Order: sequence, then structure tokens, then C-alpha cells
Amino acid sequence: MMRVVMPELGDGIEKATISYWYVEEGQEVKKGDDLVEVTTDKATFNIPCPCDGAIAEIFYHDGESAEVGEVVATIEESSDEEQDVDGLGGEGV
Repeated sequence: MMRVVMPELGDGIEKATISYWYVEEGQEVKKGDDLVEVTTDKATFNIPCPCDGAIAEIFYHDGESAEVGEVVATIEESSDEEQDVDGLGGEGV
């Protein structure tokens, strides 16, 4: 199970609001597909999917805010190894 965390989106940005999920729970996804759009007071960002798999659970829904580092969704993938991955494809937080 891969945990997707809210990535760092810039200096001084501590949280972002979920604007729109491009996917639903249970939906198959491919690495690089748009996963979710988030908005801060400075900009709007599209966060890509970090791996191939299926959306297992979405923890924050449209209009809700999540702090940097919080898990916003989980993805079932072929590997059973759990890891945190920020939405921009970098190292886990």
C-alpha cells in the first residue's frame, strides 16, 4: 500500500485545500496521471500519481485542507511494501 502525502509546495506553505480529485476510490491509475488538484493562497497545483495501481482510500475530499506531510490517499500497488511518497514524486515525508 502506498501512502500519498501532501507535498511541500513552497516556502512558508503549511497546508493546501483539495480542489478536485481526478480519480475515485477503486479506480485504476497510472504513474504520472493527474491525481488531485490542490490550491494554496499563492497557486494551484496538479499532483501526479506516484505509481501504477488502484485508489484504495481518499482521506481528504473536495474543499478540505490538509497540512504538508499528511496522508491524503492510499494506492494499492503490486508491492506490499508500505512507503510515504509526496505527490510530486520525491522522497517520502
